[in-house]
Amino acid sequence: MQDIWDIFCGASDCSKVNGKPCSTDWISAAQPSSCINHALIICSDVILLFSFLFTLFPKTSLKYTNIPVCFSRFSRLQLTSAIFNGFLGVMYLSLFIWVFEDQMKKTHSALPLHWWLMTLFHGIAWLSVSLTASLRGKRFSRIPLRLLSTLAFVFTGFFAGMSLIRAILDKEVTIKIVLDVLSFVGACLLLLCTYKGLQHEERYKNDLYAPLNGADSGISRSDSVSFVTPFAKAGILNKMSFWWMNPLMKKGKQKALGDEEIPKLRESDRAESCYLMFLDLLNKQKQVDPSSQPSILKTIVLCHWKELIVSGLFALLKITTLSAGPLLLNAFIKIAEGDAAFKSEGLLLAILLFISKNLESLSQRQWYFRSRLIGLKVRSLLTAAICKKQMRLSNAAKLMHSSGEIMNYVTVDAYRVGEFPFWLHQTWTTMIQICFALIILLRTVGLATIASLVVIIITVLCNAPLAKLQHKFQSKLMVAQDDRLKAISEALVNMKVLKLYAWETHFKKVIENLRQVEENCCSAVQLSNGYNSFLYGSSPVLVSAATFGACYFLGIPLHASNIFTFVATLRLVQSPVSDISDLIGVVIKAKVSFARIVKFLEAPELENANVRQKHNFGSTDHAILLKSANLSWEENPPRPTLRNINLEVRSGQKIAICGEVGSGKSTLMAAILGEVPSIQGTVQVYGKIAYVSQSAWIQTGTIQENILFGSPLDSQRYQQTLEKCSLLKVLELLPYGDLIEIGERGVNLSGGQKQRIQLARALFVLHITSSDLEAQVRTGLLQEYVMGALSGKTVFLVTHQVDFLPAFDMVLKYYYVSAKELMWTNGSTKSFVANHLAESTGGAVTIMAFKEEDRFFMKTLMLVDINASPFFHNVAANEWFSTTGNYY
Repeated sequence: MQDIWDIFCGASDCSKVNGKPCSTDWISAAQPSSCINHALIICSDVILLFSFLFTLFPKTSLKYTNIPVCFSRFSRLQLTSAIFNGFLGVMYLSLFIWVFEDQMKKTHSALPLHWWLMTLFHGIAWLSVSLTASLRGKRFSRIPLRLLSTLAFVFTGFFAGMSLIRAILDKEVTIKIVLDVLSFVGACLLLLCTYKGLQHEERYKNDLYAPLNGADSGISRSDSVSFVTPFAKAGILNKMSFWWMNPLMKKGKQKALGDEEIPKLRESDRAESCYLMFLDLLNKQKQVDPSSQPSILKTIVLCHWKELIVSGLFALLKITTLSAGPLLLNAFIKIAEGDAAFKSEGLLLAILLFISKNLESLSQRQWYFRSRLIGLKVRSLLTAAICKKQMRLSNAAKLMHSSGEIMNYVTVDAYRVGEFPFWLHQTWTTMIQICFALIILLRTVGLATIASLVVIIITVLCNAPLAKLQHKFQSKLMVAQDDRLKAISEALVNMKVLKLYAWETHFKKVIENLRQVEENCCSAVQLSNGYNSFLYGSSPVLVSAATFGACYFLGIPLHASNIFTFVATLRLVQSPVSDISDLIGVVIKAKVSFARIVKFLEAPELENANVRQKHNFGSTDHAILLKSANLSWEENPPRPTLRNINLEVRSGQKIAICGEVGSGKSTLMAAILGEVPSIQGTVQVYGKIAYVSQSAWIQTGTIQENILFGSPLDSQRYQQTLEKCSLLKVLELLPYGDLIEIGERGVNLSGGQKQRIQLARALFVLHITSSDLEAQVRTGLLQEYVMGALSGKTVFLVTHQVDFLPAFDMVLKYYYVSAKELMWTNGSTKSFVANHLAESTGGAVTIMAFKEEDRFFMKTLMLVDINASPFFHNVAANEWFSTTGNYY
């Protein structure tokens, strides 16, 4: 016990100057500079810190939690308490730095501990407790906070009273006495803050979220809020230890979890929030420099730079604590050999080892989890950006990016880019860890470290050509995957045609040949990975052999202390060196995938400044107006597809566009819809557009959802629509009527049934394919739909069937011109996101004609979040297992 007391107070004689009391009675505790006084302050700080940590554990559950998005509002009392106590904590930490530096200059030792340890503990405790209770009190329970502030008030009052008594008796005022008195003032502010400040927040919150006059206050809580993950409200220590996962893990132990039982992501992690932040920063870059293309990589980094820094600090802490292991082992061996600096050095080293290993485990878990979370957000925003972009691609860009490639951008490339943040910090921590290991080796075996450095340099140089080959093979592999997926998608979309023509064997051979090309590329990539793994896997053995050989030739003695330290240090070298091959592979894959995504996102978009859609007719009675319009599918064509088109269509007219195949009918229609990239002249469209495509486009869902297409249900108008489109008899034959689920792309419906559903959905543009409707049905639909249901509406009919022409007010005939048509197919069942993207790609023209891009995009974001939530909680569960497993 005397040894510990000497370490804390010093081994010199008692003195008022050095703080060591001449007696151990409690009277000496009144002396502000005495060891007993400092020991009592440290004990009170430890109690405050433990109480503070207990306060950080709010009760988490999987109940519905309300997280309102609003601005935080603090009272003057809270702000005053935060500023005053924060300044006080900084003063104590500054005093710690000054005392410690002064002691090291005078004694060249950290002993005695009492002065600088007291200032350090008090500064940390005061900053943690005061700032949390002042500004973050609304996140925690009120009772623990008030108990914490009461303890702080009692402790500081006791020490401030003793300091004042001593100052009166000695007639001397020191910095310590001033700080003790100021601490009591800060505790008083803290006490008022936790009582009155929280009441202020509660009143403000109740006023802000009070129901409106006349609003129904009987709505259940689960109807008005979301099922949000407990991570959103978890405290600091709760997040560090992953205790917020306990309720979900307990529920998973009782039964298998379903999709509806997995909580939703918090607001800031959802795809919509990530994409809006990305879009906002991208637009700011465009405003700063409109002439250049904004950097997508820079924008992503700006979106997540705070999270990257935090995860990087955890990575640095993990590497630092890991590197402390060999040094502590060396110190233990020296103690075992009888070379101890003081008696209790072994106990102190054991405590440091315990703290080091705990910090190493916690920092590694946080590093991995936060990096995965960043990757999840990056993948979500890239998926959203790709889905948004594919709706606005120009026709030239659609030729360069097929549906199969777009599917790969979402399912493969975005995933690989999202995996890169997990490896990002390893690009620099690997080098730091190797440098730490070389410094320890230099201290342990001296000049023999040069042999280790030479082996590591040779290993890195030998990897350079392998890395180039791996990049080349990876690029070829991605192209081969695009070709295979494109062929499979086309085969699935046109499966009926393949079966009718008995082409299954032929297309099977085509796909197998493409698969063989992909397999060859994949084999080349894996072979290069194997070479890298062998090269870096054998390097630790070569490092140890070269180092021991250098020790033998240089005559460096090998003792137990440096041998065991060297072996432990080899682990620091082995882990990063063996990971370099995986790191290089991930970097190359992410680089190739990110370049493909950037090329797609920077592709030209469809922009038609000459097309004006006006929803109010105003003083004009025109529905469509074309003046001197030259239409072309190319940006700068030598000759436009349609030249000098002048057309005036008045409201309510029925117009038929007649012509041979390839005469430009679809080009004119696409120009009205805004799909033709190059328009000279003016195209004006008034009112709302509805569109029926030549190839029926049906989305996965019920028949009712396809007809309503996002509009609210009006039962009377809905029944009239079904009657006008001859759908009532069709629905009677189906098991569940209009609520039956239509398969992917409407595979369980005939062509005529699909077209009737399209006709029911349309309000403006009619584009019937005669091959999809029987003759009598065509005639009946024409009479009921065009002449009846759409009376008073402007109708455009593109056809080469002359049967319909007498029913129309105007017939426009177009002769052969060099029209250029674009066709794209899709179809993948890999995930809900992929299926929805495939449907959106196939029906892009219909979606844009109905102005439903935002609704489909929001559905995409919802599916991305549904897909991301299980991934997020799976990552958290893995880290939960790793964290809890370290303590058993």
